[in-house]
Amino acid sequence: MNDNEIPLAGVIGSPVAHSKSPILHGHWLKTHGIKGHYIPMDVDHRDLESVIHALPKMGFVGVNVTIPHKEAVLELADLVTDRAALIGAANTLIFRKDGKVHADNTDGYGFMENLRQNVPDWNPEAGPAAIFGAGGAARAVIAALIESGVSELRLANRTRARAEALRSEFGPKISVYDWVQAGDMLEGAATVVNTTSLGMAGKPELRIPLGGLSRDTVVTDLVYAPLETGLLLAAQEKGCRAVDGLGMLLHQAVPAFERWFGVRPKVNEALRRAILA
Repeated sequence: MNDNEIPLAGVIGSPVAHSKSPILHGHWLKTHGIKGHYIPMDVDHRDLESVIHALPKMGFVGVNVTIPHKEAVLELADLVTDRAALIGAANTLIFRKDGKVHADNTDGYGFMENLRQNVPDWNPEAGPAAIFGAGGAARAVIAALIESGVSELRLANRTRARAEALRSEFGPKISVYDWVQAGDMLEGAATVVNTTSLGMAGKPELRIPLGGLSRDTVVTDLVYAPLETGLLLAAQEKGCRAVDGLGMLLHQAVPAFERWFGVRPKVNEALRRAILA
């Protein structure tokens, strides 16, 4: 990239007005003195293919992808990473200089980096992981936990069939629980993850009996609005180590920014303050 080029990146989805990614990437662009821009773009599914083909011609080096396009972009990409294929969705596209579109999924990476940053002694062999939800975020979390070495995953979803589908894909390390018995998953669990939208501002609370939590349990919630969800507050009252979901959002953006702009940014307190301001 020469000095006369201004690299462009952005996020495509519908809606995208709520996305914090422009603030996040804008902070890094300013911090590193990069003359680039990150732009939110509301793209209808009917226009997705034509937009993907047009963006590189307009100076875009890549985009993030959010709902509802994360699955559809896999069909439009020339290259798909193994982890994106396993998860069945992409959240990052890189527009390569050879004209090819490279699809990746960094959600699992972001989840693990957030966990390890906040709980440096987290040990995948400490015991089972209990996961609430069976959507796209759950797929990324499951793939990351299995890759890290967790040997048993307990899964509950409001629609049991979706959880069973994940078990059939990811294998016998997953045990499926009925939603009404989700609290039973916590007994002896070393790691607990909420991947649902329950507990998010404007959504119902995650109402799961938490009696099975112990002081050694690490509890993390992918919801970051509010930062301290009902689940995390209850976990803290029981002495558990609680990890909020904002860090996952921040860490998943690191590989994309590095690929697009050639600099590996840091996730630090200044970034958190910028996002929360």
